[in-house]
Amino acid sequence: MASEKVRIDKWLWSVRIFKSRSLATDMCKSGNVKAADKTVKPSYLVSVGETLTVKKNGFNMVYKVTGIITKRVSAPLAVENYENHTSEEELNKYNSWFVGKAKPEIREKGMGRPTKRERREIDDFKSHMYEDE
Repeated sequence: MASEKVRIDKWLWSVRIFKSRSLATDMCKSGNVKAADKTVKPSYLVSVGETLTVKKNGFNMVYKVTGIITKRVSAPLAVENYENHTSEEELNKYNSWFVGKAKPEIREKGMGRPTKRERREIDDFKSHMYEDE
């Protein structure tokens, strides 16, 4: 909390927007993270007062930086370091897409649980579906 600026990938991971720093880095590299409407690299230094746009699972989330942290903290502490400025339309799109819509996946009887490889293929397939919309 002492420093004035921190790498954007580290900050996104610290405030729990992404569950791993490498995922935050990859999202920055792929152009899904913007600061002041400009695509940023993972090494971009973010400071208090900046507005960040993060495209995550096909949704455009907007956050304002209110605090700088460099280490991952609990969710209640993380929320104190940003304000969610995502539009109501995006939030409703998010809620209507996920809440109560998903049906459980069904596997044929006797197939057992998916293997690690099958699970990864399923996750990749789902992530591509969410990005298209």
